[in-house]
Amino acid sequence: MQSKEVMAKTETGCCPRFNPKKWDNKKLSWKNKLFVKAKIRSFLHIPLTIGSVMKKTTKLIDESDAMSPDFVGIFDENSLWGADVYIAVTKKVSNIENVKISGTFLTKVFEGPYYNAGKWAKEMEEVVQKKGKKIKKLYFYYTTCPKCAKHYGKTYTVLLAKV
Repeated sequence: MQSKEVMAKTETGCCPRFNPKKWDNKKLSWKNKLFVKAKIRSFLHIPLTIGSVMKKTTKLIDESDAMSPDFVGIFDENSLWGADVYIAVTKKVSNIENVKISGTFLTKVFEGPYYNAGKWAKEMEEVVQKKGKKIKKLYFYYTTCPKCAKHYGKTYTVLLAKV
């Protein structure tokens, strides 16, 4: 789910086409990058409330005119029963938790169905180990909703490993 402004500029009216070259095998350094945080209920990592949570969250962001132009929504799959989603914003947003994330992140783009997430996490751990690092935290960036992924013919997920 994107902001109304982003959606108006896309061929699907929803998620923009994802360019994997911008994210694959990169090193990101964030210092107090501002996000809003929301919780999604899941069942065995299958999100149950993602649509309603994303709709409510992006509405709050739009009302504050705070949507980041590079729409980044990262998920912390911290439980079989839920996940935290962090959406990048340009300023604080009222009526929702605002958090800052700092650190160095190694990224890798994966293509395929979301059920491969466990396999990707293991592969990401190997990538990080080969660089002599250890994962402190792992985030998932699901780049498009299922409807848009079908339209574009590709499903990309970026893993961001905080090292």
